[in-house]
Amino acid sequence: MNNHMYVIICGAVLVGLLAVAGCVGESKSPVVSASGPVETTLTDGFGRMVTVPVPATEVLCSGSGCLRYLVYLQGEDRIVGVDSIEKSIRPIEGRSYAIVHRNWMVDLPLFGEFRGKDDPEKIIGISPQVVFKTGADGQPSATNADAIDKLQDKTGVAVIGFLYGSLRTDDEKAQMYEGLRLMGKVIGKEPRAEEVIEYIEATMADLEARTGDIPPAEQKRVYIGGVSLSGAHGIISTEPAYPPFLWVHANNVASGLGIAHVDVAKEAIVDWDPEYIFIDISTIDMDNDGAIGQLKSDPALKTLSAMKSGKVYGVLPYNNYNINYETVLADAYYIGKVLYPERFADINPVEKADEIYTFFLGKPVFDELNSPYRNLGFSQIPI
Repeated sequence: MNNHMYVIICGAVLVGLLAVAGCVGESKSPVVSASGPVETTLTDGFGRMVTVPVPATEVLCSGSGCLRYLVYLQGEDRIVGVDSIEKSIRPIEGRSYAIVHRNWMVDLPLFGEFRGKDDPEKIIGISPQVVFKTGADGQPSATNADAIDKLQDKTGVAVIGFLYGSLRTDDEKAQMYEGLRLMGKVIGKEPRAEEVIEYIEATMADLEARTGDIPPAEQKRVYIGGVSLSGAHGIISTEPAYPPFLWVHANNVASGLGIAHVDVAKEAIVDWDPEYIFIDISTIDMDNDGAIGQLKSDPALKTLSAMKSGKVYGVLPYNNYNINYETVLADAYYIGKVLYPERFADINPVEKADEIYTFFLGKPVFDELNSPYRNLGFSQIPI
C-alpha cells in the first residue's frame, strides 16, 4: 500500500469515527434534513412515547393556556387552527397574548371548543403535524393520558400532552418548565424555552434579593380578594399560595389553607384583619363591582384595618384561561412597591410590567389590559 492510499484510508476512518461520535452526542436533537422535519420519538408529560416530526411547523394547541406557551416560545407562526375562545372578541380581555395576536387568530380554522373540547373531525380536516394538549390538575380543562390517546387514535395525528403547572410550588414549577421544554423541542425553539425559564428564575431571584431578609415579624399582613377562577368572584375568593405574596415575603393571612384557590368565610377575613387588601380587578365583572362593592357596603368589612387606613389596592387578574405568568410577575413588583417602597425605589411598576410583557409577548400591553378595568390595576382603590 503506498503512502497516498494510506492517508486516504486513515482519513476516511477518522471522518467515520467523528460522524459516529456526532450522532451519539446529538441523538436527542435530530438534525433537520434539507427536505424538512425529521421524525423522532419522545416522551410527553404523561409518560407517553410519541413519534413526531421535528421541528413541527403546523400545530394546534388544545386546552387552557396551551397557546400561551407557544406565544412565549415565539412559535405563533406554527398555529394552523384555534379553539372557540381564541375566535371571540370580548370587551374585557384578560389574556395578554390574545390582545397581541387576536386580529389574526380569529381568522384561523376552528378545531373545537375551549377547555380542550376537541372535535376530531375538524382536526382531521385541518391536518396538523402535531396537537399539543394541556390542562391543570383539578380544573375543568384537566386532561389525562387516556383522553390524549383517544384523540390521537381518532385523528391519526401525533398528540403531545403535558400539565400546565404553576409557580406556586417547586413541583408545579417543574411541570411548567417541562411543558415549555417539551414544546420547544417539538417546534425547534429549545433555546427560547431556556431563555423564558432563565428570565422567570432571574425575576424571582430579583424579588428575593429585595425582600428575602425581611424578618417575619416585619412582614406586612396582606389579603388578596376577588381572585378570578373560571370567571369573576367576590371578596371571599382568594389564593393561600398567591405567588406575588410569596415572592415579596408578605404575610398572607390565608396562607394556612393549602395552595389551591379557596373561598373563605367573610368572618375569617374580619378575624384576620389584614393591614393591606389587594383586589383582583376582574371582580368588577360582577354586579356592584364584586369585591369592591362588598367592601364598601358590608358593615363588618368596613371595620377592617385596611379599610380604615385606605390601604386597598388593585392588581391585574392573571387567572384567565389559565395562568398568565407575565401578569403574575408584573403584579409582584407592584405589590412589592406598595408594601416595601424603599426596597423598590428604582421600580416604576407600570414600566416594569411593560418590560415583562415585551419579553414574553413582544409588545407592551399594560394599558390595553388595564383600561377595560377602569384603570383600577396598580392603583389605590377609593373606598
